[in-house]
Amino acid sequence: MRKETISANQLFALILLFELGTALVVPIGLESGHAVWIAILLALPGGLLLYMLYVYLYRQYPDMIISGYTRKILGNVIGWPVSLTFIPILLFNASRNLHEVGDLLIAASYDKTPMIIINAMMIVAVIYILSKGIVVFARAAEIYMLFIILMGVVCCFLVVAAGLIKLDNLFPIHGSDWKNALKSAYLNIWLFPFGEMICFTTILPHIIKPKVAKRTGIITIVLSGLLLSFIHAIEISVLGADIYDRTTFPMFTTITLVNLANFIQRMDALVILTMIIGVFFKLSVYCYAAMVITADLFKVKDSRKLVAPVGVVVLFGSLISSSNYTIHLDEGEVFLRYVLPYFCAAVPILLFIVHYFRRKFGSVH
Repeated sequence: MRKETISANQLFALILLFELGTALVVPIGLESGHAVWIAILLALPGGLLLYMLYVYLYRQYPDMIISGYTRKILGNVIGWPVSLTFIPILLFNASRNLHEVGDLLIAASYDKTPMIIINAMMIVAVIYILSKGIVVFARAAEIYMLFIILMGVVCCFLVVAAGLIKLDNLFPIHGSDWKNALKSAYLNIWLFPFGEMICFTTILPHIIKPKVAKRTGIITIVLSGLLLSFIHAIEISVLGADIYDRTTFPMFTTITLVNLANFIQRMDALVILTMIIGVFFKLSVYCYAAMVITADLFKVKDSRKLVAPVGVVVLFGSLISSSNYTIHLDEGEVFLRYVLPYFCAAVPILLFIVHYFRRKFGSVH
């Protein structure tokens, strides 16, 4: 089968939509209070270092995904079980993303619709686009990235034009605020959303020009970090730190306050559409990563045969993972504290160290 390839522009679109994803709508870095926008900027350098680590491992094994070079570096006896642990982690986080979009849609407009219907419609779309291959998926990302940018510009303009911005909610920044921001940045924001870029270790081998992977990724991560900082700063300036901490979807709450001359109002549909697009692409990347790693470990020649089973597991996982949003947040905190550090940082750093010493002492050719 001919290897599918994507361009640098398509990689840019995929990373941007993935990084914004749920992080654009849900509150992040709650420990930093009104300095969350600073915490995002502080986490950005760490996120870049992680991505450069992922790219380094990819450049050493350009034709392998992470499960492949994990077995190559650690040996099959250790590397295969380690790679196997990636699959439930990817499936669990994908189900959480699907659960979040279901919660938003039910809270916003579809309170009489069962969550299984909403989540099933989303997962069917994910299964369909992934069954068409990575090229079609990347081309769709290019198109929808333009919609996200356009809607973001419109929403920001409306919030500013409505006079909702209160800069007093962002300042002053005291020494304790910087301390809290740094604590929130590492590990929380460093891992979510920046550490989640490890999913792209399954996409990088499809880049048509491997040399552009590093530059494109760095540019996109910096841009997404700046956008996230800007958007969350707007949300806090409008809502204040207290309401921002307590609301489920601060971006949605912010846009519902827009009222220009009693004519332009109820623009929350823009946020809902933004959430749907962002979660769709983030969810699809997670499902794609789980699909190709499973195919690699169990020697399935065509990974697309696994897209439907992966989608079904994610769908039912989203329904049974938590009974309410409070439990969902508690599960997310445990996952962020104990699981993501292993998946996003510990394993890649271990692979780098082992590969470095094996190459230095002549064990890698």
